[in-house]
Amino acid sequence: MSVSAQGIDVKREPLVGISLKLASVCSFMVMNSVVKAAGDVPAGQIVFFRSLFALLPIIVLLSYQRELKTAFYTSRPLSHFLRGFVGVASMMLTFIAITHLPLPDAITLGYAQPLFVVVFSALFLGETVRMYRWSAVAIGFVGVVILAWPGLTLLRGHGLSVGEAAGVLAALAGALMSAVAMMLVRRLVSTEKTSTIVIWFSTTSSIVALATMPFGWAVLNQTQVLLLITAGIFGGIGQLFLTHSYRFADLSTIAPFEYTSIILAVVIGYFVFGDVPTLYMLVGGTIVAGSGLFIIWRERQLGVRQVTSKSV
Repeated sequence: MSVSAQGIDVKREPLVGISLKLASVCSFMVMNSVVKAAGDVPAGQIVFFRSLFALLPIIVLLSYQRELKTAFYTSRPLSHFLRGFVGVASMMLTFIAITHLPLPDAITLGYAQPLFVVVFSALFLGETVRMYRWSAVAIGFVGVVILAWPGLTLLRGHGLSVGEAAGVLAALAGALMSAVAMMLVRRLVSTEKTSTIVIWFSTTSSIVALATMPFGWAVLNQTQVLLLITAGIFGGIGQLFLTHSYRFADLSTIAPFEYTSIILAVVIGYFVFGDVPTLYMLVGGTIVAGSGLFIIWRERQLGVRQVTSKSV
C-alpha cells in the first residue's frame, strides 16, 4: 500500500482502479446526455437538481460506511463554501455548453482544464513547470483554437450561430473554473477527509444553485424533472466511483482513461442526438487530448524519478 499525491491510501490493484474510473466516466456521460435531452433549462436550475439529487447515493454510501455523522465535521467551512461556489460556476458554464453545442464538442472543449491546471499551478501554487509541460500547454491551446475556430469565424459574419458561439465560450470558461476548483481541492485534501469534501460540495452547490431562482427558473414538465433527477443521481454515482478509484491506483494510472469519454460522446452524440463530428472537432480534439495525455505521462515520469532519487 502507498499514498497517492492526494494523500489517500492506495491499494495496488490498478485494474480495479481503472474499472472504477471507467464506471465514473460512463456515469458522468449519462448525466451529461440526460441534461442535454432535458432541453432548454436554466443552468442554475440544472445545477440545483444535479447537486441535490447527487446527495442520495452519497448519503446511502456514507450511511453504509457509518461515516455520515462525522462527514460534515470540518474546521474549514469557508474553504468548502468557496470550493462549492466555484464548482457551481463551473457546472453552470459546462451545462450551458452542453445544451448549446454538439455533445462531442462540449465534452472535448472541457479538456482544456488540464492545460489551465498547469498554468495555475505555476502561477498560484509555486509548482515548478518545465519546458516539456509548457510546450504541451502551448500545443494544447492550439487544439483549443482549432476546436473553437467555427465560433471565432462568427465575428466575420459566418460560422456558428450566436448560441453555439456562446456555448464555445461557456465550455472554455467552465474548464477554467474547473481548474480553479481543482486548485481549491488540492488545498482541502491536506486536512479534510474525502467524504467531507464530497458531501460539503454537493450541499453547498445545492444552496448556491438555489440562490439563482430569482434570476428565472423554467416551469418543467414531468419528463424534464425525471431527466434532471436522473442527472443528479448519476452525477453522485460518478463522483463516488471516481473518488473510490483513487484508492486502488495512482492518479497518473487512471487519469488517461478520462479521455474515453470523447469516444462515448461521439457515439452518443451521433446515435442519440444526430451530432456528426466535424473536422475541427476531430483534429482539435486529438491535439487537446494528446497534450493532456503528455502532461499526465510527464507527471508520472517526474514522480518515478523522485521516488528513485529518494531510494538511492
